[in-house]
Amino acid sequence: MSFRSPLYLLLITTIYTALFSSTKTFVHAEQPELLHEANNSAPRPANFTLPVTNGTLEPDMPFGMSSGRTTSDTSSDPSLAHPYRSPQVPLEVENYPVAPDPLQLEQVHVFVRHGERTPVGVRLAGPPANIPEHWNMCNSARRFRSAVSAVTRDGEVADKQRYEDIVRGRKVVERKDGRAFEGECLLGELTDLGKYTTHNFGKNLRRLYVERLGFLPDQLDNPDTVYFRTTNMPRTTESLQEIVRGLYPAPKCRDPSSIPPIRIRNGKDENLVGNTYSCKRLEFLLVNFAKSAADAYNPTLAHLDKKLSKYIDGNPVRLDGRPRASGILDTVRSSIAHGIKVPSDFEDKSVIDTIERAVVTEWFSDKTEEVRRLGMGRLFDDMLSKMQRKVEQSEKDPLRILVHSTHDTAIAAIHQTLDVFDDKWPAFTASVTFELYKVPATSTTLAGHSQTILSKLGGKSSSSSSQRHYIRMRSQNKSVLLPLCADEGSHLPGHPEFCTLEAFKEGMKYLIPEDWDRECAVGST
Repeated sequence: MSFRSPLYLLLITTIYTALFSSTKTFVHAEQPELLHEANNSAPRPANFTLPVTNGTLEPDMPFGMSSGRTTSDTSSDPSLAHPYRSPQVPLEVENYPVAPDPLQLEQVHVFVRHGERTPVGVRLAGPPANIPEHWNMCNSARRFRSAVSAVTRDGEVADKQRYEDIVRGRKVVERKDGRAFEGECLLGELTDLGKYTTHNFGKNLRRLYVERLGFLPDQLDNPDTVYFRTTNMPRTTESLQEIVRGLYPAPKCRDPSSIPPIRIRNGKDENLVGNTYSCKRLEFLLVNFAKSAADAYNPTLAHLDKKLSKYIDGNPVRLDGRPRASGILDTVRSSIAHGIKVPSDFEDKSVIDTIERAVVTEWFSDKTEEVRRLGMGRLFDDMLSKMQRKVEQSEKDPLRILVHSTHDTAIAAIHQTLDVFDDKWPAFTASVTFELYKVPATSTTLAGHSQTILSKLGGKSSSSSSQRHYIRMRSQNKSVLLPLCADEGSHLPGHPEFCTLEAFKEGMKYLIPEDWDRECAVGST
């Protein structure tokens, strides 16, 4: 995350205000940019289509879309006219590596980036790039329903008068000249394709944890079995709605009372992103680091000016340029993901790799302990608290899966905090999963290993429940070897991807702030 000039600080404050307000304003939480007003008409890309078979709509598909196939994995479906596929692969089901005996899955924490969206700013719209300024790719997002209740004069809802009436309507984007267009997207909005891919992500969660592993119930009777949370942004909220509908479509919920709620926190309490809105110390640290990153990488980007300046009104390519390098990357990646042709210079791997390396450095290369603590410490504290409750209460705690809809910055920061970031910008629907396992009390297979763990970590009690629990991190269908549990005794013998819960907690101890509010107020000016 980068914050640099007074103008930028004003902008990021405005964006976080929108992010954390109750008003659904379409702005970008990952790569903040000034949002330009649309004023020129651009056609819908000819090669943008959604999968269609017989034209019928299935009830578990995003609004207004055909399923295209009966299988749940359609990410490589040739009927999708998108020559580019996102760098990530669909959530693995068939080749998912089941944990070795005697480990039993107890709880799953999923963090997923929202689906494909439009760029968050108008860039590269003029010749010779000619990337469309207006994207007509949001047809399914325009239908909505609202509940209306009768309210008495004093503002109280009277039980006898209370009623719900479904109001059906549609939304259209109005340009500044007053013209409105069906299906046109707002800047930074989840597109029909984004709804499609996040819906598939939810269906693959179901295929894996319900159908293959039998870990989750086929029918959701108890909403406390699941937990869904999103940042207060339309694109993450809509992505999570699609994921929920893929995991537990309406026919698989016993009745309306078993349909799980989607949770959203107030801005001051948000921890699914690095919260500079509430933590001025974090903002201060990142401002200074971003300035250093620009000083270090702008000379490297200068070598691209000869190729790329013609696409950005003759301006130089810089981390702090106009547009910013991160904005250029955003527009190019969003365009390619939707099958929109970009200039061949942006298809040159060496060019894109150079921009990506600079932008990733700008946003994520500050690995100081303090930045990690203030950025992601509270999120890991939340996760470990829920895991510990599961450890202590076992079956008395019904919570089995937690799905969090968030942003690219969070996915990258989670990896960076654990020293496993690959320095690649997270793709749309990129995800990371933490699985909690236990060794059954009746098993003696790992009894000796448990004692070794405690002795290695300075444990004093052989009755500690944490000694019989393990965590596995999965990212892009790969099990991740965590440096914090690489030592002998800190992971399952022969399976270094299974970190002991005790070792994980010990490694995270210094990255979880004891008093976040107090630490955020220190030296922020």
